[in-house]
Amino acid sequence: MAISASIIRHTFSSIAPQLPNGSLNKFLLFSTHSSMAAEKFLTLLEKNQTPVEKTLDTFKAKLNHDCITQVLEKCAIDKPQLGVRFFIWAALHPTHRHTPHMYAKACKLLDIEQNPRIIVDVIDKYRAEGSIVSIKMFKVVLNLCKAAKDVNLALRVLKKMKEFNVRPDTVSYNVVIRLLVENFRLDEAMGLMREMGLIDLYPDMVTYVSIIKGFCDAGKLEDALGLVKVMKGHGCVPNTVVYSTLLDGICRNGNLELASEFLSGMEKENGVCKPNIITYTTMIKGFIEKGKLTEALGVLNQMDDFGIKPNKVTFVAILDGLCRHGRVEEACGVIDKFSAGGTRDDELYSLFVVSLMRAGKDKASEKMFRMMMERGMRPSGLALNDIIKRVVSEGRVMDGFLLFGEVEKSGNLVAVDSEVYAILLDGVCRENCFVEAGRIVRAMVESGIRLKSSHAKKIIELLKSSGEYDLASDVSRIKC
Repeated sequence: MAISASIIRHTFSSIAPQLPNGSLNKFLLFSTHSSMAAEKFLTLLEKNQTPVEKTLDTFKAKLNHDCITQVLEKCAIDKPQLGVRFFIWAALHPTHRHTPHMYAKACKLLDIEQNPRIIVDVIDKYRAEGSIVSIKMFKVVLNLCKAAKDVNLALRVLKKMKEFNVRPDTVSYNVVIRLLVENFRLDEAMGLMREMGLIDLYPDMVTYVSIIKGFCDAGKLEDALGLVKVMKGHGCVPNTVVYSTLLDGICRNGNLELASEFLSGMEKENGVCKPNIITYTTMIKGFIEKGKLTEALGVLNQMDDFGIKPNKVTFVAILDGLCRHGRVEEACGVIDKFSAGGTRDDELYSLFVVSLMRAGKDKASEKMFRMMMERGMRPSGLALNDIIKRVVSEGRVMDGFLLFGEVEKSGNLVAVDSEVYAILLDGVCRENCFVEAGRIVRAMVESGIRLKSSHAKKIIELLKSSGEYDLASDVSRIKC
């Protein structure tokens, strides 16, 4: 049964967000203010007066993301150095703080990854002008190096700090050390850590964890354990993060016996090194990767005995492992043990459905999904979308539609994504099931779901070729 245009219009008008009085005007005013401020800043930058920061200070404006982005976009064309200086100045402005996303965006707009020399040129320009460069300014520059993932540039900036008689602090060193570790330049990272001691700086927990993780990633467990002794000697007491990092390294290097001893030692601690959810999940993953599922289940029970409840990551690891190795009954046992009724059951059974599917056990996965629906559970979006897609892909379009109907009855249509609607609608149209197609379109309207133009075009052509012009018209109204 086709849907009339009037019904479509009424439904869309009833679900369209209603803006409070004046909201649109406020939005436009905000955008206008951002553009006007950006133009003013650009005008000041074009005066090319030195130092440019003092010129920028003359304009009292409240900075925001849009304003800064507009300035950087214009500067990127022919004056990227000024763009960098504006960005550094903006970072220290009393009305604004850059987010990590803003640093990444600045790197992209100013093309710092491809042209790192621009940063060095800016610092040299400060020197030529006799500008006072603070530690805060250098920290902004180091965060740009971090966003650009350029360790060599970060090392140059650290050296430039000393040239300006600016004493780097622990945070500055940590940025560079982390970049060195990420590039497996561990000897240089250790060298910087020793250098810190020469200027009466002390590595903190961030420093030690970065290098310990680097040693673990490189398979240098003895060096990692040695560094733990060093940090203890410096009065920096290892915490759960440190020991969890070590445990992860031990597991990934395959020494599960040592990992078990390590975990037991942590469990005996009464202080800051007691194992947490991350520690136990790391151990479980280590056993599963080596096919030691009985031991993994033992750790799961062990953590429960210590009063630490498994989280979603833990359950995904254990259920995936058990299903992949054909131990479905034991997976059911895990579900039974940790089910407590309510939303917890919905989540656990949804994870089980997905784990079964990932293990290639499609029939068992679908059976579990249908059982959930019969019991009135609400499967997760991932579970129900994957199940319906697979059923339709097998050519069982009407089975997929019936499952969709069950989801609709349960009031859980919000979990159905637009791709599933498109696949299902295309399938029922190809089966000439136009009443069912109308029902799907109606559900899309009520849920505010839009069809991608590429999907809509094929479905509209198919409907028109079948003489379903009204339904084709309805579909055209819900395409993006």
